[in-house]
Amino acid sequence: MIKVFNEPSVKDWPILLARPTIDATQLLAQVQAILDEVKINGDKALKRFTLELDKVDIKQLQLNAEQIASAENELTPSLKTAIQLAKVNIEVFHQSQIQQVERIETMPGVWCWRKSVGIEKVGIYIPGGTAPLFSTVLMLGIPAKMAGCKEIILCSPPNESGNIHPAVIYAASLVGVTSIYTVGGAQAIAAMAYGTSSIPKVNKIFGPGNQYVTAAKQLVQQAGIAIDMPAGPSEVCVWADETAIPSFVAADLLSQAEHGADSQVLLIANSVAIVEAVQKEIEQQLAALPRKNLAEKALQNSKAIVLNNAELAIACINEYAPEHLILSIDNAAQVADKIINAGSIFIGNYSPESAGDYASGTNHTLPTNGYAKAYSGVSIDSFVKKITYQQITERGLMNIAPTVTEMAEAEGLQAHSNAVGIRLQWLTSKI
Repeated sequence: MIKVFNEPSVKDWPILLARPTIDATQLLAQVQAILDEVKINGDKALKRFTLELDKVDIKQLQLNAEQIASAENELTPSLKTAIQLAKVNIEVFHQSQIQQVERIETMPGVWCWRKSVGIEKVGIYIPGGTAPLFSTVLMLGIPAKMAGCKEIILCSPPNESGNIHPAVIYAASLVGVTSIYTVGGAQAIAAMAYGTSSIPKVNKIFGPGNQYVTAAKQLVQQAGIAIDMPAGPSEVCVWADETAIPSFVAADLLSQAEHGADSQVLLIANSVAIVEAVQKEIEQQLAALPRKNLAEKALQNSKAIVLNNAELAIACINEYAPEHLILSIDNAAQVADKIINAGSIFIGNYSPESAGDYASGTNHTLPTNGYAKAYSGVSIDSFVKKITYQQITERGLMNIAPTVTEMAEAEGLQAHSNAVGIRLQWLTSKI
């Protein structure tokens, strides 16, 4: 099942912690062809790709008001209640990220401040293949709306009937998505990046997807379209010691593995005995999973590393930089402060990753593939640009002028110095 490595040397970590890689040369060429086609032929290309790739003949790309309203009737009351509760928790957490404008007087008469302004148009991609991720609608739509984005469009591929899963539609309506389009894959990314007669061009694209969607996001980013972050297959790292409950750890590992065959799980344990106990639980739980085949394939790419030294375990985790990190260890809260590279950290035996995936309040759109060393997960900040302002009084200009002119002239930029000097002459002439 999971390959076990007992006290590996630090020099071997880069190989052990490497993510599965694929030769993307052919993939990028295929995706670029799709992007080019959509850029040239717009809606016509979207409908053709939907027919070829999704086997659905779409006549109208945008859902109408009646289709959106009727989706609610297809959900059970309990699911709607769950979505609504998750929405509240996500809103409460993200509300704390909104900062009030604070004017700072850096020196007498020189005032500076910064203001967050919502990105005007954003696009949200929601996968609809093996799992309709309506939870991601909440994770992206809620902060977009709270940030003040004026236009929030959503693209999701059609199912066999040519429809989008009703929970995706309901969640989109609930959080304030302004328009919903039945188109998926790389062609959806192209539509949001370049615009078509039906789908408007956006300023930034968000959301997970398969290898084609990921490649499309990378390529449009090179063309100047902003995206949320680089992304790869989803992943989890669990650190377990003698205080961990093996059935909990196994469930956490499987909850990640069932995402797809390319997902990766990593177990770091204090002893071989802990690994063996978790392996036994995995075998029992795996047998009952509807997505058993996908989870089994993911487990084939996964590893268990035995490190009895706590400092080495921390160093190993920071080197791996997991998307999700679960600390099923003694003194988990104290240890969490020593982790500097992770997308999101789950502290203690009763903090499963699934809580963060759905309803605790934190955002589940997180950096994968080691990007947690430099990137943050999605937040309110992801949906705003921050504009700085300065306002200088007459007194303030006199105070700051010597510094500015001295620096400008030292750099050989005389016009910069003149922009201050001419104002000083004006002020002096009025005295």
